[in-house]
Amino acid sequence: MMSAMIDRARLAALMTSEQARFAASHPRSAAAYGKATHLFGRVPMTWMNKIAGGVPIYFESGRGNRVRDIDGNEYLDFALGDTGAMAGHSAPPVVAAVRRRVEELGGLTTMLPTEDAEWVGAELSRRFGMDVWSFSLTATDANRWAIRLVRAITGRPKILVNSYCYHGSVDESLIVVGPDGEGTSRPGNVGSPVDVTMTSRVAEFNDIEGLERQLAHGDVAAVLMEPALTNIGIVLPDPGYLAAVRDLTRRCGSLLIIDETHTFSAGPGGMTQRDGLEPDVVVIGKAIGGGIPTGSYGLSAELAARVLARRDLDLVDMGGVGGTLAGNPLSVAAMRATLEHVLTDEAFVGMIDVATGFTAGVQKLIDHYELPWAINQLGARSEYRFATPYPRNGTEAAASADGELEDYLHLYLANRGILLTPFHNMALMCPTTTSADVERHHEVFDEALATLPRV
Repeated sequence: MMSAMIDRARLAALMTSEQARFAASHPRSAAAYGKATHLFGRVPMTWMNKIAGGVPIYFESGRGNRVRDIDGNEYLDFALGDTGAMAGHSAPPVVAAVRRRVEELGGLTTMLPTEDAEWVGAELSRRFGMDVWSFSLTATDANRWAIRLVRAITGRPKILVNSYCYHGSVDESLIVVGPDGEGTSRPGNVGSPVDVTMTSRVAEFNDIEGLERQLAHGDVAAVLMEPALTNIGIVLPDPGYLAAVRDLTRRCGSLLIIDETHTFSAGPGGMTQRDGLEPDVVVIGKAIGGGIPTGSYGLSAELAARVLARRDLDLVDMGGVGGTLAGNPLSVAAMRATLEHVLTDEAFVGMIDVATGFTAGVQKLIDHYELPWAINQLGARSEYRFATPYPRNGTEAAASADGELEDYLHLYLANRGILLTPFHNMALMCPTTTSADVERHHEVFDEALATLPRV
C-alpha cells in the first residue's frame, strides 16, 4: 500500500509548505471566508469545506474548462462542478437559451408547461430508451420521487443499494455493508429519520450472490444503483454483472432504477445506451442542464401505465412526486440547449478521446514512479485510487482512501493552476478540454509525484 511507502513526517512538512504558498496567493479568499459569519460552516453548503488549503477557493468567473478566483488565479478545471458542469462553464448555446428566457420571453417559473419540455423528453428517450419523463431540480429529488413510485406500485417497503454508492442525500442510500455482511448506517450519516436498515438493504457492487441473498427476503421494491460506482472511485462492473442484476431483479419481483447522474460520462445515453441496459427507471441530473439546476427520471411505458392506472395515488397535488419549481421554463430551456447543442453525440466522441489520453498519461506516470496505484476510465472521466488492482466494490475502494496524500496532491495541483474534484481523484473532460490541457496536468502531476517522500 502507498500509505506504507510514504514518510508521513516529511509529507506533513511538504503540506505545510504548500499551504503557505496557497495562503500567499489567496488573500482575498481568506478574507472572504473570515467574514462569512452568517453562513453555516462559513460556506453556502458545508461540503465546500473540503479545503486542503485551509480556506475555500472563492470563485469569480468561468468559461469552458477554465475558472478564475477572486484573487485573480486561473485554473484548468477538471472538476467541472463534480459533473454538474460537464457541458463546460457557460457554454454559449446554454447562455443564449437562458438569456432568451430571461430577457426576451420572461417567466422563469410558472407551474405551466413549455413546448421545450416535450423536445427534452423525446431526446432523453432517444438516448436512454425510457418512454416518458418527469422533471425535478436535482437528481436527489428525482431519486426520491422514483422511490415513492416503485414503493407504491410494488407494495414493498425497502430499497436496495450498493455499499458506498452515490444517489445524493437520499436517506435510503446511506447504508453500507458492515463487518458481518449485513447493512449498517454509513459513517457520518446526519440525522437519519429512522434506522436506515428499516428502509433499505445493501449489497456490494459486483456481488451477485450477496444481492440474491438480500432480494430473497421479498421486501425490496427496487434496486437503485449506479451502473458503475463513481463517488468512491470509478468502480467498473465485472463482465456480465449488470445483465445478472437485471435478470435477478426480474426473477425476484423487484424493479431496477439506474442512476446515470455521474455515469452519463460514458456517452450520450450513459451506460444505459452504451451497454444496452434495460432498467424500469432511469434517473439523471446535473450535467443535462448545462449548469442550471435540473434533474429528471424516465419510466418505461409499462411502469408508467401501471402507476397512472392507480386512482388511489395523488399524482397531481400532494402525492410527493413534484415540486413547485420542477420543470420550470428556465431549467427546461437550459436542458434543451445542452442536449441539442453542447453534450451531443459528436461532442462525446471528442471528450472520451481526450479522457483516454488523460488516463494513459496518468498510468504512464504511475508506472514510472512504481506506485501501487491504479486508474479507471468511464467515458469522459478518469480516476485513480491508491490501490492496485483497482477495487471491485465500494468497501474496497473506501479502504484505499488516503486523505493526507489526496489533500497534498490536490493542493499541489491547485497551487499550479489545476483543479481536480475535491472529494476524490476524479478528472472530467468537457467539450472544450484539449489534449494540451491534459498535457499540462501531466506536467504538474509528474512534478508532484517526484516530491513524494518515500520511506
